[in-house]
Amino acid sequence: MSSPPDLKEMLRQGNWQELRKTMAELAPADIADLLILLPVEDEGVVFRVLPRDQASQVFSYLPLERQEELIHSFSNEQVHAILNGMSPDDRTRLLEEMPHEVTRRLLETLSAEELKYARALLGYPVDTAGRFMTPEYVALRPNMTAAEALDSIRKNGRGKETVNILYVVDEGGKLVDDVRLGSLVMTDPSARVEQIRDAPLVSIPATADLEAVLATFEKYDRSALPVTDSQGHMLGIITADDVLQLAEQQATEDIQKLGGLEALEAPYFEVGFWSMVRKRGGWLSILFLGELFTASAMGYFEEELARALVLALFIPLIISSGGNSGSQATSIMIRSLALNEVRLRDWYRVFRREILAGAILGGVLGFIGFCRVYLWHTLGWAQYGSHHNLVALTVCCALLGVVTWGTITGSMLPFVLRKLGFDPALSSAPFVATLVDVTGLCIYFGVAALILKGTLL
Repeated sequence: MSSPPDLKEMLRQGNWQELRKTMAELAPADIADLLILLPVEDEGVVFRVLPRDQASQVFSYLPLERQEELIHSFSNEQVHAILNGMSPDDRTRLLEEMPHEVTRRLLETLSAEELKYARALLGYPVDTAGRFMTPEYVALRPNMTAAEALDSIRKNGRGKETVNILYVVDEGGKLVDDVRLGSLVMTDPSARVEQIRDAPLVSIPATADLEAVLATFEKYDRSALPVTDSQGHMLGIITADDVLQLAEQQATEDIQKLGGLEALEAPYFEVGFWSMVRKRGGWLSILFLGELFTASAMGYFEEELARALVLALFIPLIISSGGNSGSQATSIMIRSLALNEVRLRDWYRVFRREILAGAILGGVLGFIGFCRVYLWHTLGWAQYGSHHNLVALTVCCALLGVVTWGTITGSMLPFVLRKLGFDPALSSAPFVATLVDVTGLCIYFGVAALILKGTLL
């Protein structure tokens, strides 16, 4: 879009003909971007100018809060027209995110057929295939000829979610097969639909969770997949654009969990302030309680710290290195498990690989730590006492042990959680870092007790 039209000026002058012409030349997403800049009352005026089909498409692109404001300002007839024109999956997302009383009012405006679809979709649990499917698909009968099927598509295909994939459904409503439009066009016009041999049939149960939906699309590389009930009856389809939304939602939730908080499940500004505090405060409190064990561990080694105060200087260095290595490992494993690059049965291969990687990384950091302590003392930039060489060796060995331990912990914890039936993303980076902090202190002072015994300790 080159330069945005001045809608405010058109509205002020009441130039409705020019406004209609301008809106007809714009894509629905572009119109939505322009409407967001207008006051709600002016936005409502523009909607009254738009054709019904175009208004429904534009409405789908608006943020939820603007949709709610508009619905409250519209008459029942306008709400009815817009909602009936929206695709069922977009309408469902709107209905499930709105307050109960608003949803009830909207359902009352739907036609009998649309109301049946909306209630059926809303009856499925959140984050299942049933909530994201659309009942708008092209169904064919098995005994149709290819010519009859093409006639049926011309008659009934307009406005459907997709006609690239056609679904063969028997008289009882059971899904029999799916056929690509290209295969149908290229076959003999007199051949029966049931005789067309295409890719093997793949369907998704309506109760399948989002991870299963994404995995199925990725495995079979389809642009659309049918959704069925437990008896195999055809309920609707999920298309590639729905899958992109699901993938974005799933990735967002995993990233938020990796940060050590509950998934927000909504854009930042649409989450209530106290809801945001609650979602962040829960895990933050748990992590804080975990860090209290770090203080307890330091109290346990209080005598060692009193006799060798120099050890306290390197505590942040030791525990942060272990936490960082653990966070790296857990982030890699969580993503690998999510993409099915790694499976539960691979845990021992991962263990062997990560223990070697941790030892090498720990050795590198340990060498750097040794050089840092030894050189700083030798060059006179810091004084670590007459046993500075042993202090340097303690830091080196402790880093080797803590980084190796952090890597093992971070890589194995997602496997444990998956085995117990939990989301591996719960082993968030802050959680692993907190766990390694406590154990890292024990490793550090254990190594110090061995190396510095008879000298500083």
